[in-house]
Amino acid sequence: MSSKIMVEANKLTKHFERKIALSSLSFSIQQGELVALIGPSGAGKTTLLNSIAGLVPLTSGELLIDGQPLSAYKKGKVFAKKMGVIRQQFDLIGPLAVIHNVLAGKLSDWGMIKSLISLLIPQEKTLAIQALERVGLNGKAYEITSNLSGGEQQRVAMARLMVQNPEIILADEPVASLDPARADDILAMLTNIVKEKKQTLITSLHSVDYAKKYFTRIISMRNGEVFFDLPTEEVTDDLLAELYHLKNGER
Repeated sequence: MSSKIMVEANKLTKHFERKIALSSLSFSIQQGELVALIGPSGAGKTTLLNSIAGLVPLTSGELLIDGQPLSAYKKGKVFAKKMGVIRQQFDLIGPLAVIHNVLAGKLSDWGMIKSLISLLIPQEKTLAIQALERVGLNGKAYEITSNLSGGEQQRVAMARLMVQNPEIILADEPVASLDPARADDILAMLTNIVKEKKQTLITSLHSVDYAKKYFTRIISMRNGEVFFDLPTEEVTDDLLAELYHLKNGER
């Protein structure tokens, strides 16, 4: 494992009016780590991911991305090479063909003119086709995206990320809307792709079982604070019961 730190959080705090969403969070994540964020609803997982992505401004604290303050990155090509996001809603444009949604991963590289041309004649088509093949969507490039199943649409979103090729991937509940079989399939594929490319993956999950199966480190959150931060193999049932306030062996 590389010792290069990709995400370093120092006393991150975020207030929404009177609600404390994040309370003095501190941690660091190295290149190549597969980190699962778990915890009860409202624990602050999504707020943390959105803060790392630069979508939610912090109230206080310091956030470094690959050694540089988040504020030093301008939204555009440089930041797109550092950070990619995938969500349970997929963030796809349904009426467009699959290939156009995949090639959206290149928009920060292309600029306005090439992007507009690509809507008529897909640019770098081979790159998109290869990404779709990697996620098991052979022959789907010109289908209308909204006609695909939920699992297929999540694969399109993964192919878009492959085209973007960021160093860090943030996944916010990426399988929450999928049935268990498809969720397993998507997480297995996502973590395998990330390992192949030596990317860093930070994923929020409701399922502790998925966190333990696919991720090497678990950061648990409760009430905007880190409850525990451990290698997956050190996470015990007693810790999980305390995190979720479970009683009598409930899961």
